[in-house]
Amino acid sequence: MTRTDQDTWDLASSVGATATWVAACRALAGKQAGALIDDPFADPLVRAVGADFFIKVLDGEITDESGGLDPDADPDVEFNLQRMVNMMAVRTRYFDDFFTDATAAGIRQVVILASGLDSRPYRLAWPQGTVVYEVDQPAVIEFKTTALSNLGAQPTAERRTVAVDLRDDWLNALRQAGFDETKPAAWSAEGLLMYLPPEAQDRLFDAITTLSAPGSRLATEYHRDGMPLLEKRAKAMAKRWGQFGFDTDVSALVYHGERTPAADYLSAAGWEITARTRADQFAKAGLPVPPGEGLKALENHVSVIAVLR
Repeated sequence: MTRTDQDTWDLASSVGATATWVAACRALAGKQAGALIDDPFADPLVRAVGADFFIKVLDGEITDESGGLDPDADPDVEFNLQRMVNMMAVRTRYFDDFFTDATAAGIRQVVILASGLDSRPYRLAWPQGTVVYEVDQPAVIEFKTTALSNLGAQPTAERRTVAVDLRDDWLNALRQAGFDETKPAAWSAEGLLMYLPPEAQDRLFDAITTLSAPGSRLATEYHRDGMPLLEKRAKAMAKRWGQFGFDTDVSALVYHGERTPAADYLSAAGWEITARTRADQFAKAGLPVPPGEGLKALENHVSVIAVLR
């Protein structure tokens, strides 16, 4: 499915399917010995989406050793399932720790952009008085809210949904939901930037900067060497998992073109930057760091925490 300026999706198609894939990996990550994360809502949310491929992954019917795998495929390619699970584990832990640290420092308003199937408003231990704003397309917000309600889940913070596409006037929608520009906020843009055109990425950072009081924090991630390597990896992912029913080609969903690295753009806008590669995150977590192309891919992926002074 090729992107268009006003395309929409549910959680079984297009960009939405990638959010479900990530949630499935979080569910599997939480079941591992010595798990880095605990997301008890990931499994039931993925099952509620109802897509056969993801349910089979959760049930162990589709694995790296599944029959029918391309005999020429390298079992250690980046998009083998275990490595994807590890990637989502370290990514999730990074953003979990970001929010924990931000609220420990006194920040009491949080904004999760393109929240997808993220369940942090329900599973993190938020300090009293914390307000968490979730911003995403209306259909995605409605699905998750209903599914979690059906599970009997209760938010652990004051959860306010902002059902708006980030291509529309989400700033005023956020303001209307009660966001206070005079107070610092903790923002996340997780797994988002590659789905934005370069100029839209800049506009997003400009908007966040406009709305942020001094002391605000932002966590995001980007690909240091641009999109060519990402596109190569996405096509490998489509080939590997397409034979089992995952019919989403991520390479058709991302936007290409020259873009300013997130760390550079935010630094120029007055944010103080701390960056870490995913390879560093793997090593810190005690996870195996692959050699060759796998290592290159992990080093290409940079996680950023920015603080507005």
